[in-house]
Amino acid sequence: MYMEFSRDEITQQVAHTARDFAHQYIKPHVMEWDETQEFPRQLFKELGNLGMMGVLVPEEYGGSGLSYIEYVTIIQEIARVCGSIGLSLAAHNSLCTGHILAFGNEEQKRKYLPCLASGQSLGAWGLTEAGTGSDAGNMRCVAVKDGDEWVINGTKCWITHGRSGDIAVVIARTGEPRTKDNATAFVVERGTKGFSGGKKENKLGMRASETAEMIFDNCRVSDANRLGKVGEGFKQSLKVLDGGRISIAALSLGIAKGALDAALQYSKERHQFDQPISNFQGISFKLADMATEIAAAELLTLQAADKKNKHLPMTKEAAMAKYYASEVAVRTATDAVQIFGGYGYTKDFPVEKFYRDSKLCTIGEGTSEIQKLVIAREVLK
Repeated sequence: MYMEFSRDEITQQVAHTARDFAHQYIKPHVMEWDETQEFPRQLFKELGNLGMMGVLVPEEYGGSGLSYIEYVTIIQEIARVCGSIGLSLAAHNSLCTGHILAFGNEEQKRKYLPCLASGQSLGAWGLTEAGTGSDAGNMRCVAVKDGDEWVINGTKCWITHGRSGDIAVVIARTGEPRTKDNATAFVVERGTKGFSGGKKENKLGMRASETAEMIFDNCRVSDANRLGKVGEGFKQSLKVLDGGRISIAALSLGIAKGALDAALQYSKERHQFDQPISNFQGISFKLADMATEIAAAELLTLQAADKKNKHLPMTKEAAMAKYYASEVAVRTATDAVQIFGGYGYTKDFPVEKFYRDSKLCTIGEGTSEIQKLVIAREVLK
């Protein structure tokens, strides 16, 4: 199948808008937010004003109605400046908002999507638990039916916007452990009795993106808050994660491109032995490898996004893009630090932050090892 990835006028305009916003409103604060672990909530309302909090949401629900190509473009441009903001933007769009868009009924879509798409509400998505990371089918967070309500008990961890999120999609077990169709998804609004934010993680990287626990203590939600049928929650999550993996591939690409941008500029400015270090083969070959791997990762990411746009099966393509792009981000950031030498190890230059941020991409939304399992399963079918 022939795929055309040349950027049309809309995609170019979207890229330009995201790039300008990142340089004007994010870049001046990157290290300050990183050092203090400040989550800049107001920034996401401003991103909402630009239509970037509901990129994939149809216009009838208050969104931008754009495609996955524009979406990965936006994530890349933001992450090229700050991985933390790119991560939060991706989690809001593809996980929480994406889950409601894909599996909500008409009433739920009309209730939740407009405020999420505008940025007035921030989204969170709860699948992971302390003891069940990759083994999500064995979750301990339980929802029990009581009349026309569900009572949720348990804790979710490593949740982007676990404290600050206004609207959370939570996947809770409604059947026996490890049985088929044993989980159900619910929308839980902040302020619901029994729902609270827990411990905020003190992370290596992505420090301006809030990662925290969500705690449910006899939290009651109406059956009207249930997304889809009882028992469909895990199946829904796997489909949401397919799209989410494209998000992480785009996030990885942005980080890798940001690291390469910095390394290219520095290699031309830094002189040793009376010439720029870019003249030396040891440096120029690193730059060549970085640029080539980024180009390959981008093609994999666009291929997955193209299939997603066309509603074609893309589990394998999304896993490949996420796996390869995330590993490329780590390698590129590592080489960028090496090119900067001692300066790369300081916080005065941007590459040490790209280095720290990149590692999460190989872990979040399915580790590299889990991606290999998914890819192997698909190619062995």
